[in-house]
Amino acid sequence: MRATDLDLKELLHFEPKGGGIEFAGQRALLMDAVALGILRKELIADLGHAGARGILTRFGYAHGWRTAESMKSAFPWDERLDWQQAGPILHSLQGLVQAEPSPLEGRDADHVVDAIWTRSYEAEQHLMHLGRADEAVCWTLCGFASGYLSCVRGQEFYCVEDRCVGKGDAVCHVVGRSREDWGEAAASFVPFYRSACLETTLGQVTEELKRVERTLHARLPRPEPEVGSEAMAKVLDLARRVARVDTTVLITGESGVGKERIARLIHAESARAGGPFVAINCGAVPETLLESELFGHAKGAFTGAAQDRPGLFEAANGGTLLLDEIGEVPPAMQVKLLRVLQEREVRRVGENRNRRIDVRVLAATNRELLAEVNAARFRQDLYYRLRVIELKVPALRDRRADLLALARAFLAQAGARLEREVAGFTPEAASQLLRYGWPGNVRELENAVERAVVLARGSRIEVDDLPEEIGKALPMAYAAGEVRPLDEVERDYILALLRANAGNKVLTARQLRIGTATLYRKLNGYRARSGTGASVPE
Repeated sequence: MRATDLDLKELLHFEPKGGGIEFAGQRALLMDAVALGILRKELIADLGHAGARGILTRFGYAHGWRTAESMKSAFPWDERLDWQQAGPILHSLQGLVQAEPSPLEGRDADHVVDAIWTRSYEAEQHLMHLGRADEAVCWTLCGFASGYLSCVRGQEFYCVEDRCVGKGDAVCHVVGRSREDWGEAAASFVPFYRSACLETTLGQVTEELKRVERTLHARLPRPEPEVGSEAMAKVLDLARRVARVDTTVLITGESGVGKERIARLIHAESARAGGPFVAINCGAVPETLLESELFGHAKGAFTGAAQDRPGLFEAANGGTLLLDEIGEVPPAMQVKLLRVLQEREVRRVGENRNRRIDVRVLAATNRELLAEVNAARFRQDLYYRLRVIELKVPALRDRRADLLALARAFLAQAGARLEREVAGFTPEAASQLLRYGWPGNVRELENAVERAVVLARGSRIEVDDLPEEIGKALPMAYAAGEVRPLDEVERDYILALLRANAGNKVLTARQLRIGTATLYRKLNGYRARSGTGASVPE
């Protein structure tokens, strides 16, 4: 029998009243092509591209091998070539694809299979459910052809698409060779026929589960310091609102005000919470290395580049990248950053191809970027590209209503990390925290509290546990939102100066430019009004 003698009416048998369907003497099933397309879409969504391809390729391979075995026993073939050529004919009869073997198959069939596929159900379904792909998508069809030919030839034989309707080509074109003839090129597709591909898929599923876990963990309600200042409450409200939209945000404020904390809040409140959060201080990286750090480099791109290395944009894929101290970026890099933000592509140093990235970019600076633009030190187009939304974080001295809440939060964190049971601050220590100007902002407060936790002798932080400049801080005459009586301000100032001078009344009187007797009289008055006089030095 010859392959051209195959007839669908003879191959297909079914009872009109219902029951099983047979194809070439074997039970067969009718399956809606759209259902297979939906399955493909869900596999890709759940297992990733590689995992779905591995499962569908192995399914096609098993189908092809089993079909070849059935055809061998069902028909008396004139020669092996007829049995082999029956494969693409069966492909067509089953409605999977229209296969048209090229003349090459008859001329050099022992080495190479070359065919044109049209009306591929698989390419059609991929386009319908997932859109145009970047590579060939007829995975089950290639698997079927590979399994069928491997069974017929008694050796590993693989068919590979080099053109595919699913990626925009006019037709699908497939080439088949033995594993030996494919040589090193086989490494790109043979893994999809192996169980190792499924192990890789399970690894990808594990990583996806971890990502989901990180997302859920990031969205769990966390105890946050109470925000008492209106200015900071507005910043946090705006940060939470912009977190929902994947846009670029510029975070400005003095050094140490907590710009990175705001960036992490935006990341945690966004749909990217399960992805990575990557931060880089652009001012801390030498100009010669900044491009490689951000965009990555190819092996041999420069001295010391021993291997390919992805940059931070690629490392942050699916998540958020914080470009801290963006104002320090040199002009040449500003041009490249602008292109990345516009095109959403990066090019590694030493490569000539672009790579797509899916990253949300946040930028932070303690500089006045508009002044830098006016001075021609920062590109205007990059400034406006970054400043889609601007969050101005106020200095700690301008939001003293938040200070003690922050200090207590840092105290709890430091106590847990250092395994010290410190419950809080004495009234005197809390008063000194409020009096200090905090030029280093939130960062200085956090470090001061950690130092106090380390040095604390008891269960509460004393004034002596605080850094000297904080312990000797004098009261401020005026704090935003608070007006105090003049005599109360004078009293607090005198008592604070006296403590700073270790109780030396002569020195204190000289610094206040009043007589010692006047100082004693004021202290006696304070002592009388306070009742016990416990807080007034003798």
